Amino acid sequence: MPQSISPLILFRNQTFRMLWVAALASNFGGLVQAVGAAWMMTTLSQSERMVALVQGSVTLPIMVFSLLAGVFADNFDRRRIMLIAQSFMFAVSIVLTVLAYNGWLTPWSLLAFTFLIGCGTALHNPSWQATMGDIVTREELPSAVSLNSMGFNLMRSVGPAAGGAIVAIAGAAAAFAVNSLSYIAIIVALMRWRAPALDRRLPREPMGNAFLAGLRYVAMSPNLMRVILRGFVFGLSAVALLALLPVVVQSTLKGQAFLYGAMLGAFGMGAVGGALMNARLRARFVNERIARGAFVGFALGTGVVALSSNAVLSGAALLLAGACWVLALSMFNVTIQLSTPRWVVGRALALYQTGTFGGMASGSWLWGAVAQHSEPRWALLSAVAVLLFGALIGLRLPLPEFGALNLDPLNRFREPALRLDLTYRSGPVMVMVDYIIDQADVPAFLEAMSDRRRIRIRDGAQQWTLLRDLEKPDHWSEAYHVPTWGEYVRHNERRTQADAELSDRLRSLHRGPGSPLVHRMIERQTVTQRDNIPLKPDTA
Repeated sequence: MPQSISPLILFRNQTFRMLWVAALASNFGGLVQAVGAAWMMTTLSQSERMVALVQGSVTLPIMVFSLLAGVFADNFDRRRIMLIAQSFMFAVSIVLTVLAYNGWLTPWSLLAFTFLIGCGTALHNPSWQATMGDIVTREELPSAVSLNSMGFNLMRSVGPAAGGAIVAIAGAAAAFAVNSLSYIAIIVALMRWRAPALDRRLPREPMGNAFLAGLRYVAMSPNLMRVILRGFVFGLSAVALLALLPVVVQSTLKGQAFLYGAMLGAFGMGAVGGALMNARLRARFVNERIARGAFVGFALGTGVVALSSNAVLSGAALLLAGACWVLALSMFNVTIQLSTPRWVVGRALALYQTGTFGGMASGSWLWGAVAQHSEPRWALLSAVAVLLFGALIGLRLPLPEFGALNLDPLNRFREPALRLDLTYRSGPVMVMVDYIIDQADVPAFLEAMSDRRRIRIRDGAQQWTLLRDLEKPDHWSEAYHVPTWGEYVRHNERRTQADAELSDRLRSLHRGPGSPLVHRMIERQTVTQRDNIPLKPDTA
């Protein structure tokens, strides 16, 4: 486990400080806009489902488009991607403000604009989160994520209350105008920041290949799948509280926009407390225990809000829920980042967001439908049951620890000198690795080869096969294909320090002279396409 670093030390990093302050302003505007949109929907529609869908319309595009945004984050200039995303949301917010001032919004057009803002968020988030690993060291990353969460939730503690006051005094259009202005700060900060140039010796991965590589890496990484599963369950269940809070404030607490903002402010204050406690909790408890406690704590807070008609008691429950919200989500985020090498971190984060925000989008619709057909109380209590189930999952599938794997590049591979004149686009390429294994070592060899297969496929190998010589049973060959020579080089450069243990274990089992022998072969077609067509059967 990395040593806990005080988040405040990171403010000595000028780049981090500049972007953090800019994000603070942008988050304030976004939270004000969220209050305005949610409350405007209560005036445009009496349907609890439509109110809940305001939250879902923001999270749905994050679920749908995150992986594509992750491909962009890993293959293009992240700073430019973030500038495009922020500029797009700035333009959409201006149009939304104009329509709201003129009274031209309908329930569905409001959802459409919040959906477009969600699209900008989906494009921005993977690049933003992956950028943290470029700005701070690996040891500082947990503190950086916690500080970002604290900044967002610091604004959550004042932004919704300010949003409620703005809506109560000047209407939802004024809240949308504040959000439009808030994008300027982060756009200016991103324009001033000079990101380090990327060292790209190999050609950029084609979009389709990069898309599949991200899916393949995560699918072949059990630790990542566990985090994504827990994120989905947490998003599905925890979103019920935020999605139905406007209805609870209006129907149960008999409040107006200002009380709704104050309730969100309590949630945000709790989240700030959770972010401040994060480092201390990580120093004392394993990741799984923190995550399990966050599930249970959020369930307790949601249950109290479901059953309470007292604003003070509900506010106290929201404090607890806010702390658990940031503890869970920051734990998932950091675990993903520290369990993924840098070449694919944007796509891994995107798939995590797809799972978590997909859960939120599904939950917004699900709990809104339950509230529509019964009442908000039963929807919230049903979400409590799912949260407790999410805590129980950790007994069987616990979260990994941060320091479990060293995912820094191994840097052992040296591109061999070839006697054939190949380019990076030449292929297909077949690779065979020959081993000589004693009969007594075969079980250990097969066990190691099972891990080798997973790593090979995870890093881009195709048609992996293990062969044994029938005439010389101690001779084994590992074979796989890659589409091009460039993909072969890329495949080997993806090897991490954590993979070295397996390579060393296989090398120790090899009984031949020197290291296992590697054959690199390019496939060539010797039969013309016309002659390769099978003959039709003789029907005479």
